[in-house]
Amino acid sequence: MIKYLSYLIPITRHLKSEYSDTLEITWHNGKKHLNTKNANYSYGSLQAILKFGLKKINLRRVNSILLLGLGGGSVIETLRQDFNYQKQVTAIDIDPVIIEIAKKEYQLETNSNTTIICEDALNFIKRNSSRFDLIIIDLFIDIHVPKPFLELPFWKDVITSKSSNGVILFNASLEKEKSNELKSIIEFLKSKVYKVDVYDKVNQTNTVIISQSL
Repeated sequence: MIKYLSYLIPITRHLKSEYSDTLEITWHNGKKHLNTKNANYSYGSLQAILKFGLKKINLRRVNSILLLGLGGGSVIETLRQDFNYQKQVTAIDIDPVIIEIAKKEYQLETNSNTTIICEDALNFIKRNSSRFDLIIIDLFIDIHVPKPFLELPFWKDVITSKSSNGVILFNASLEKEKSNELKSIIEFLKSKVYKVDVYDKVNQTNTVIISQSL
């Protein structure tokens, strides 16, 4: 019933999160979105932005994916349904409320090809010893990428944890102009002999960065 009523008027339920303050689960035009006060976290514009980035990547050469920032799990749905990607995905999110939403509201299931870990992405990257062919970095608190993920120590850890012929897809910014921190990340990746493609105003909002070793 809620699904059909949402074609007439959006229907929103609020949940409290230690990390994102208030989360909104909103039915609108028959679809369920996960939002914060100012941003879409899953199953809306965010899903379209990450799908844009995934289209730029040859997923046939990707045997394992690390997703930093689960949200409602929409990128996993996109991988499985739109790209028929059935290989290993490991998702990291610091917020247990977000993980619970992904499982209960969006029926995201853990299985042999989907692992969900509740942990700070900074800590996970530091201790990680596995190698991934693709790392998707989609870490936002509301409309902002937390500062540690825009600093070079994090990116140095990312480089050492990823496969030598892998790819990084970074949903980088909602800002109108690139920050100095973002410019430094781009130059750092280039200095490590990475091919770096920068796409501004994807879906009229986000900067998306895709880097891969040459």
